[in-house]
Amino acid sequence: MATAGVRDRIANGPLSERQRWTVARTHAGPLAILTAFTAAQAFGLRGWERETVHVLAPGGTRLRRECPVKGRLHLSSQWGEVRTRPRSIVHALPEALVRAAATFASARPACGILAAAVQQRLARPPALRDALARAPRVRHRAALLAAVGDIAQGSEALSEIDFVRLCRRFRLPVPERQAVRRDSSGRRRYLDATWRRADGRLVVVEVDGALHLAAGRWWADQLRQNELTLADAIVLRFPSVVVRTEPAMVAAQLRRALRL
Repeated sequence: MATAGVRDRIANGPLSERQRWTVARTHAGPLAILTAFTAAQAFGLRGWERETVHVLAPGGTRLRRECPVKGRLHLSSQWGEVRTRPRSIVHALPEALVRAAATFASARPACGILAAAVQQRLARPPALRDALARAPRVRHRAALLAAVGDIAQGSEALSEIDFVRLCRRFRLPVPERQAVRRDSSGRRRYLDATWRRADGRLVVVEVDGALHLAAGRWWADQLRQNELTLADAIVLRFPSVVVRTEPAMVAAQLRRALRL
């Protein structure tokens, strides 16, 4: 009967997002909950939405073949230990994020979704670390633990995590991250990475992702750089793609700025 009702709704028009989630859960059994990207979206994570509905069910469950929406079934062999958001059918966010991270073929985007959740103020590093501790065999676990450590120390974006790893790789001093500085008008500004040279001069690195190309953000970046320059700081700016693809060049310029 339930399947017939779903078919009637499809015949009357496309399903809403919430209806698609319900349909996928219905076809994964009575215990199924939303997990991975779908659960993260339910918690409010932006930028990582997926058309596929991700559901978690006890081991041995099968997704019914007649399911009219695209779904991905995750299985748990320890169903009694599965945590959910209180009074809901949504996987607890830290565990859902770890599930989502494990679906990526490479570690970089896997780390990225954890960084995004912290940056959007939806998750905290200790909770992510605990979720990883409960998943000893999860894919990319070592890289995810390292990323959570970097996030906990102040790196809020994947580009900043990449930059800190570059510093370690080329044996450069690890910077202070997200340092707070007040500009001439008294507003609080956050700096991606800073060092204090032996002569007392401040060295600042800003890692610019794609969002910095937007006109309003670009103008704000230039004005902020002017404030730092007027305060006698050395400011280096690197596009995030250059940090990933030309790390030696970035390291060489930073080494010169730090007088190493």
